[in-house]
Amino acid sequence: MPQINEALGLLSEQFMLMAGLAYLIAFGAFAWDLFTFSKAAKAGLTAETSASTADSRQLVSAAASTSKTVGQDLGAGPLDRGVRPSSKTHEGSDGITAGDSMRYGKEKRVVARIAVAITIVAVIVQGLAVVFRGVAAGRVPWGNMYEFCTTGSFAVVVIFLLVLTRRDLRFLGTFVIGLVLVMITAASVSFWTPVGHLVPALQSYWLVIHVSIAVMSSALFTLTFAMSVLQLFQARRESAIAAGKPDKAPVMRLVPNALSLENMSYRINGIAFVGWTVTVMFGSIWAEKAWGRFWGWDTKEVWSFVIWVVYAGYLHARATRGWTGTRAAWLSIVGYLCIVFNFTIVNVYFSGLHSYAGVGS
Repeated sequence: MPQINEALGLLSEQFMLMAGLAYLIAFGAFAWDLFTFSKAAKAGLTAETSASTADSRQLVSAAASTSKTVGQDLGAGPLDRGVRPSSKTHEGSDGITAGDSMRYGKEKRVVARIAVAITIVAVIVQGLAVVFRGVAAGRVPWGNMYEFCTTGSFAVVVIFLLVLTRRDLRFLGTFVIGLVLVMITAASVSFWTPVGHLVPALQSYWLVIHVSIAVMSSALFTLTFAMSVLQLFQARRESAIAAGKPDKAPVMRLVPNALSLENMSYRINGIAFVGWTVTVMFGSIWAEKAWGRFWGWDTKEVWSFVIWVVYAGYLHARATRGWTGTRAAWLSIVGYLCIVFNFTIVNVYFSGLHSYAGVGS
């Protein structure tokens, strides 16, 4: 076995701490971007409401002094067309939501750009921490819960940044970086494990294949979880506006409409589901190599299958049964909660052949 480099392992932990601090700054920048846009949207809403009121008064005055025919034009006046904010930050925005294109608009959101730049710096530092951890241990850096959590959070940010090159999903920044901070904190506080060798059951090339696909699939599921939560808020807001109620969350104008969020989440979940299917299949093959059976109803195996069933049900129900809207969003959220349960509660509190999380060892 390769010798453990404890100095490099300590350096990895220091880099992970620096990455966490950088993510915290990026989280604040994304939150500030949402706050400043919310203020601008409220200001634009107030200004246009005043303008619409003034226009309506002029039309009423003109109708009174000229003819009643002008009164017909009042029925299609600015108030009935709805109030629109002064800025549209996305291509295809209708003023109530960011539209369905999710493409970058002409408006320059300086704070959001700074947040993305800080996130890029943070993910580079975290990437170095992950690499140093692997080199220190002389193996791939995902052999226990600490390493899976740190590598998984790294994958989440990488995928988020890659999607940003094609679509303007900066509205997700606060939620994605917030989840990453939770993952890094949990890894450092609850799941920390010193650099060490793998237990015999994990000393296989299947560790590279099986766990790497699981990490990428979980990262994609994390993005769709954030989208599904926003979808629920956006759907409720859209219903309130359609009912004639005032817009109490103008910051949600940065977020695409609920249908667009659902469609994007559905496509990403489809890709992640394929990855999770391969994860379960390769896990079974690895189990046969390690323990002489493909499936033994171990707690970890059962919950991996439960996750597969939930997302399979989600994809099937939405495609064939018309389970759209909030029902689809809730199914997606339940699927991700099963992933969290499988990673935390099952790993820590349930005994079985997969009880090598590294916590406390």
